[in-house]
Amino acid sequence: MKRKIYSPPRIATWRSRKLYHPNIKPLPKLKGWFKLLLILFLGGLLSLIITFWWVNKDLPTPEGITRRLVPQSTKIYDRTGKVILYDIHGEVRRTIVELSAIPESLKQATLVAEDRNFYQHKGFRFTSMIRSLIINLLKGGKVQGGSTITQQFIKNAIFTNEKLYSRKIKEIILAYQIEKKFTKDEILRLYFNEIPYGSNAYGAEAASQVFFGKSVSDLNLAESAILAAIPKAPTYYSPWGSNIEELIGRQHYILDEMVKEKYITETQAEEAKKYKLTFIPRRENIIAPHFVFFIKQQLADRYGEKIVEQGGLKVISTLDLEFQAIAEEAIKTSAEKNLSYNATNAALVALDVKTNQILAMVGSRDYFNDEIAGQVNIATRPRQPGSSFKPVVYAAAFAKGYLPETLLFDVVTTFKTNTKDYTPHNYDNKEHGIVSLRQSLAGSLNIPAVKLLYLTGLDKVLDLANQLGYTTLKDRSRFGLSLVLGGAEVKLLEHTNMYATLAREGKTATPISILKVEDSNGNILEENKEITYQSVIDQEVARQVIDILSDNQARSFIFGSTNYLTLTDRPVAAKTGTTNDYRDAWTLGFTPQIAAGVWVGNSDNKEMKRGADGSVVAAPIWHAFMEKVLQNKPIENFIKPQPKTIDKPMLGGQLYGEEVLIDKLTGKLATEFTPPSLIEKKRLKQYHTILHYLNKDDPIGSTPPDLNDPQYQNWELAVHNWAVANNLINEQPPSTYDDVHTAENKPTVYFLEPINNQTVTTNPFTLQVSASSKRGIKKVIYLMDKQIIGESTTYPFSYNFTVTDEWVNGYHSLTAQVYDDVYNNSSSTININLLINPLPSPYKINWLSPTANSIIKANDNLTIEFTINQPKLITKIDLFDKQEDGTTKWIGVIENPTQQQLSISWSPPLGYHSLIALLRDQTGITKTSTPLIFNAQ
Repeated sequence: MKRKIYSPPRIATWRSRKLYHPNIKPLPKLKGWFKLLLILFLGGLLSLIITFWWVNKDLPTPEGITRRLVPQSTKIYDRTGKVILYDIHGEVRRTIVELSAIPESLKQATLVAEDRNFYQHKGFRFTSMIRSLIINLLKGGKVQGGSTITQQFIKNAIFTNEKLYSRKIKEIILAYQIEKKFTKDEILRLYFNEIPYGSNAYGAEAASQVFFGKSVSDLNLAESAILAAIPKAPTYYSPWGSNIEELIGRQHYILDEMVKEKYITETQAEEAKKYKLTFIPRRENIIAPHFVFFIKQQLADRYGEKIVEQGGLKVISTLDLEFQAIAEEAIKTSAEKNLSYNATNAALVALDVKTNQILAMVGSRDYFNDEIAGQVNIATRPRQPGSSFKPVVYAAAFAKGYLPETLLFDVVTTFKTNTKDYTPHNYDNKEHGIVSLRQSLAGSLNIPAVKLLYLTGLDKVLDLANQLGYTTLKDRSRFGLSLVLGGAEVKLLEHTNMYATLAREGKTATPISILKVEDSNGNILEENKEITYQSVIDQEVARQVIDILSDNQARSFIFGSTNYLTLTDRPVAAKTGTTNDYRDAWTLGFTPQIAAGVWVGNSDNKEMKRGADGSVVAAPIWHAFMEKVLQNKPIENFIKPQPKTIDKPMLGGQLYGEEVLIDKLTGKLATEFTPPSLIEKKRLKQYHTILHYLNKDDPIGSTPPDLNDPQYQNWELAVHNWAVANNLINEQPPSTYDDVHTAENKPTVYFLEPINNQTVTTNPFTLQVSASSKRGIKKVIYLMDKQIIGESTTYPFSYNFTVTDEWVNGYHSLTAQVYDDVYNNSSSTININLLINPLPSPYKINWLSPTANSIIKANDNLTIEFTINQPKLITKIDLFDKQEDGTTKWIGVIENPTQQQLSISWSPPLGYHSLIALLRDQTGITKTSTPLIFNAQ
């Protein structure tokens, strides 16, 4: 009998959880997310292995670490591509020294500056790299590096400065290999003989010889800290560059960190900070040095120091050699005169308005003059702009709704602030009373400018400044109401760019200095063919600012009509600026083609002599430059802004406050019964701050004034004190109403002859009314079809009217207007039917000027001219004006004319007008002319 072997049923899936052995438990099921993570992990691991293999296959061995590429010089050209401004020589300055020749102070300073954990890590630090990656991602670009000294050595010895993550991986692998192959001291030796210090100096020994004229072993602590500061950005921190203050600041930082690391004492650090550094002068064949090194810094930021020094780039710049020569000559010519004001330095920047290309850049009076810190490029250094910053504030104000016609009180005023009270004064220490914003900006008045900044809002001004490209105004906590007077630093290049933005009617862009860059093989790395502008100022607002800055008459009350802010036969907009302590003097201006800015002062920020303001020391340079560069260019005009009208006191240019309607006869408030011809609109002479009439946050809206505004009381007090000092008293409105022109005093009138709808068959015919009034009747004026045909001033106020051939038979309206002695009036109108033989008119009036239906200027002196055919028969000609509201006003009279052509002067108010002439002959018959209709605008 065969033994039966037990065979359990086949299990199709683990999901049944049924097992056929009591000691066997089911395997746990794999969840979907776990499978996915496993796949991703394995895939990532495989990718990492492949990536490391790929980047590692072409790496040099540590033994081949000293191989070098053949360096080629980079050349920077002018805008024609024909003249070399500067040849960045490819020949490398390098002297190999042992680590023992490197002083301990330089080693320690370098470790503190670049890699203080050098002796602890294995060639790279993941924590620093991750932190750098996160910061760079948050900042939107390469802001912070995370490289060790080993990585820096590799990057400079083997790789280019390309910003690729594959290069970073290669760098990490080779750093690890080098750390295994060499000792830390050997790596440090390689670093000190390889690292670039700028100006083709590679290694500490070459740098020490180039900058200090001594061997590296002879460096003291102060000099060592300087060399340690340079490798972070060799072009930017170059001792021959324009950022000496930043270099010294980084030196001080390194010395302080050496104290923290206990390398030196605080006393040693302070002594090193006080040590007077002496750098070897730089003498090279170079044109426009400040502009060249401005470009070199941009190239270093984009392509790296090594590529710029040895990569053989061909750089076509925007520099116009003719403009540059004119700029340098203008500064040189004014130098001796400016020295009498203790002004040793000057700078100039010129931009092409159409392309925003930098045409000229002079960063100092003499680049090679160490006594004036000539290497410092003032064009890119923050300096206080004085009143030349005011156009930014006025542009923001106009955008908010204020107008060039807006009035402010230029009277000494104390402003309440969160810290302490602030009382600005004008440059001439005078008060100018009520001034428009046009006068205020053109005359560079300080007090109204500070008021306008408050009315506009500091944040709105800084928002606009940010859009205009200013990079020095980011920390808003630093600024207050003095901002409008130049109480913050700006760069000449950025400031000139703001004026170029105005010239483009509000369109801005970053100034361009490079047209094209080619590599050593002729491949184009970058090319600026077109520029994209951003509109940051409304076109009309820009035109308003330009219109003021180009209005020489508006500024003449301060600067005189003859000044350096005008050009021969050419419109130009310009503004000066001077700091209160005479440390900085500016002039900036533009035509539609060129914008230029000039700064004058001292590089060390010493004060100039009193009187060295922008119009005296900077404007002559600006004027000489602009006259010369524009002499062969066509004249281009600015476009005028559209006029705007706002009916608000002060805001719209109305000098005084409340408007009231006055009865001219009584001087009391007009009523509904006051005759329109006697009503006078009058603005009361009331002297109040603009805050009394509007809400600063809604100047053109309907929001009521905020009389609790923190500045209101002080502004009102200043206006009150000024008014009292000038014997000006606030005029109050009348307290009573017109009590002469009342309903009870209105005359009554009705026709006696003819009667309503009567057919008139006689010629002439009689017009007579019955009229009465409490004050008596002064006169009755008769009209037919609304045209005056005659009047009567004696009882019974009848009038014989002769119908001439100018009237046709048929129905007409007759009106009698009755007046008492104070012009209370009533009227009565009837209809008549003429059925007569009209007589020929003995008098013909022919209107000569103005012509019928013409448009003339309102409130201008107008000469009315006409002819009459038989002047000797006329005793009197009265001219009347019938206005749009139906009122008739007497213009004037000509008595006993002796010639046919006659004239009379008159200033017509705004609106449509209908002129008529009422003639009276020797027999007492009156004749009304045909009307002359025209429009006054």
